Amino acid sequence: MDNQQIVKDNLDYTLFSWGKQGGLNPINVSHANGSYVYDRDGKKYLDFSSQLMNVNIGHGNQRITDAVAKQMQEVSFVYPGMATDVRGKLGKKIAEITPGNLTKTFFTLGGAEAIENAIKLVRMYTGRHKIITHYRAYHGATYGAITAGGDPRRFPVDSQAMPNVVHVENPYAYRCPWNSDSIEQCGERALAHLERVVKFENPNSVAAILFEGESGSSGCLKYPPMYLKRVRELCDKYGIMMIDDEVMSGFGRTGKMFGIDHHNVTPDIMCLAKGLTSGYLPLGGVVVTDKIAEHFNDNPMTIGLTYSAHSVLCAAALENIKVIEEENLVERAAEMGLYIEAEVEKLKAKHPSIGDFRNTGLLGCIELVKNRDTKEPTTPWNAKPNEMEATSRMATKIRELGMFTFVRWNWIFIAPPLNVTKEEVDEGLQIISQAIAIADEYVIPA
Repeated sequence: MDNQQIVKDNLDYTLFSWGKQGGLNPINVSHANGSYVYDRDGKKYLDFSSQLMNVNIGHGNQRITDAVAKQMQEVSFVYPGMATDVRGKLGKKIAEITPGNLTKTFFTLGGAEAIENAIKLVRMYTGRHKIITHYRAYHGATYGAITAGGDPRRFPVDSQAMPNVVHVENPYAYRCPWNSDSIEQCGERALAHLERVVKFENPNSVAAILFEGESGSSGCLKYPPMYLKRVRELCDKYGIMMIDDEVMSGFGRTGKMFGIDHHNVTPDIMCLAKGLTSGYLPLGGVVVTDKIAEHFNDNPMTIGLTYSAHSVLCAAALENIKVIEEENLVERAAEMGLYIEAEVEKLKAKHPSIGDFRNTGLLGCIELVKNRDTKEPTTPWNAKPNEMEATSRMATKIRELGMFTFVRWNWIFIAPPLNVTKEEVDEGLQIISQAIAIADEYVIPA
């Protein structure tokens, strides 16, 4: 088919996410392999954000294709009340790799559905109704999930928001809301703030505290070292469930199997998606502790989805986890993350607009500022279209130079596939350096 016709059909007959539909110019993808996506004109793009931080094993791995084809030759779909071999194997594998006593998984079709069903489960289990979450967080785009997140993408649907969600400030050390002198002090003050809110809201009404295992699209905000451990203690103190959103930070992305593994904490519920299948097919999961699972032995668990535990999706996930383990991708993510951190330090000396770089494994974000002393952002948070000049120029430059990555306000994300090579990292950082040169133009001298 004619290349222009493909794009025309996409624009004429489909709707694209998160923006106005006029003036779109999508990359016309032909194929993808490893760390690269190729368009139909033969141009290749280095995928430096693993699409949406989910293609953890890289593109085009035919082990997933083979596993899916084999499963479809046996059985593609049966209703979720039936048992299949692959469903049991995947559930067992998830129980083995998740921390502590997380033992049983309810399968969904993605991260937002995992969050929705986790909220339903804690409300059923506790008999309480309030959910406490961070302002600087994103948990998905369905009504409950987008309300739970504090991301401004929720604003257009705020009038229909899910009730009983309470937001608290993050321990954002670079811009600490309490003007702290260190990340540890910021963490202490954030924890005191969290407990005050719990008390103000009546602890007996709070069903769960829902936090990300590691911050993602809200700026890769690093948790203070003791923060999640103390959140766990606070939850135990008041009988509150702890929900860990590992949708973006799971399956090796942070240099551990799960983001929360950096903190030696076991949540009551863990939400999975993205890296569970590396995006090859849509699948999510809600993993619960043995204690929660036992509760529903005698009490109805009234959640369900037509495609829950879909055999073909489970086959993709099972093989994907095997690839992650057999190719040591968790360890590789940790190793390459350290390399990236060292290289970005060099970029800081070259680019006065780099205010901060926050990174864990291969989940990182460069924050750009007009002045390092004042920390005025190059582009403000939730910027209006007329405030997006610098961001738009950088995003255009990155695409021109043959890269795909997530550029948002004054953030440029670095989250390549876990099997990215050092040469590919060097290529990516060289392109990012050229884009940041644009942000340097907006620097206001002290």
